Amino acid sequence: MIQSINELCDLIKHSPADLGVDKNPSFAFKVPRHFAQQIEPGNPTDPLLLQILPSLQEQEQVLNFHTDPVGDLKANPVESLLHKYQGRVLLMASPKCDIHCRYCFRRHFPYQQVKKTHWQDAFQYIQNDDSIHEVILSGGDPYALAEAVLIDLLTQVEVISHVSTLRIHSRTPVVMPEKAVRPNWLKRLQASRLNIVLVVHCNHANELTAESHVLFQQYQQAGITLLNQSVLLSGVNDSVETLVNLSKKLFSQGVLPYYCHLLDKVAGASHFEVKNRQGWVLLEGMKQQLPGYLVPKFVAEIAGEPYKTPLALPSLKNKP
Repeated sequence: MIQSINELCDLIKHSPADLGVDKNPSFAFKVPRHFAQQIEPGNPTDPLLLQILPSLQEQEQVLNFHTDPVGDLKANPVESLLHKYQGRVLLMASPKCDIHCRYCFRRHFPYQQVKKTHWQDAFQYIQNDDSIHEVILSGGDPYALAEAVLIDLLTQVEVISHVSTLRIHSRTPVVMPEKAVRPNWLKRLQASRLNIVLVVHCNHANELTAESHVLFQQYQQAGITLLNQSVLLSGVNDSVETLVNLSKKLFSQGVLPYYCHLLDKVAGASHFEVKNRQGWVLLEGMKQQLPGYLVPKFVAEIAGEPYKTPLALPSLKNKP
């Protein structure tokens, strides 16, 4: 794990001064060595580098960019649990991630509330509401937990009879695939009565490697549904060619594109924003080049809405 800017710069053949790095970011720097090794040395605009490098632009205060952009704190009925949408809840399984993405919409979340001691209250909440049929493990990243802890979580979900699906959201299989190779966990998932869905997070084809492919094959063989969600990011994946290549490479590794999120307007990430109109152009371009099953749903998460909001055709009169 690399947690020093100087160590990263040595690896990618740059100096911090050349890159305009914020040496004392409020959101700590962290990147797995596997991910860092996919960055092109000497390229200051490498799309993987831009996702993890603390930029001085993060200090800018921009109107309508907030610390709680998707209303997590208003949908937090018990600590460590979010309940926004009908039929499903999200358990904040871990306060930690294996990578700190600079556009993270939970970079300001009060993770001090995410503790194992709160899980029982969360599971009691789920037990008391028989309309909940799906539990999502997120965080942070659930794969930051030890294998035995993940298995314990799975067991506690299984005993709630009205829950039929466990969905796991994790960036670890992409950025640190060696950590996601967990034989006992995989066997336990395969034996579970629950429908298991793994939603990984990949924004650019260069993030996918031979190691991630082998890992995804193991999950496929265990009968687990594999989906991907990405975030539309300026300078990273805001071109039709890049997005098409991402969908094709995901599919070649057995993962279906699921969501492409418009940037959540979190304070410190405004420089990543891609406007709605450009998003629409990109979506239309993808539709022209790909079969429908390889075109992700372009969506925005709007606080208080009952579901993710699909990207609509922008009005010609009102620029987004």
